[in-house]
Amino acid sequence: MNDTDRAREILAGYRASIDNIDAALIHMLAERFRCTQAVGVLKATHGLPPADPAREQEQIARLRRLAKEAHLDPDFAEKFLNFVVKEVIRHHEQIAATNGA
Repeated sequence: MNDTDRAREILAGYRASIDNIDAALIHMLAERFRCTQAVGVLKATHGLPPADPAREQEQIARLRRLAKEAHLDPDFAEKFLNFVVKEVIRHHEQIAATNGA
């Protein structure tokens, strides 16, 4: 086997791992959104606001620490969390509107 063939074999292994990780991320996000949907229903049922800025700030600080420990860019982690939280709040607002809150 020549160097190029060996490189292609290594690349295929990395790509297989990346594909598995991507699948796991999708399943984890789906589970996270199932939980946040339940939170949205609970909040709407009890007239609680869709957003919780104090909780969001705690989570940002926590995930920035975790990212740093994992050698992941904390700014990237924060941007990712903000993206997810924005979507969760949008879902909670829809749930509240549907429930007449």
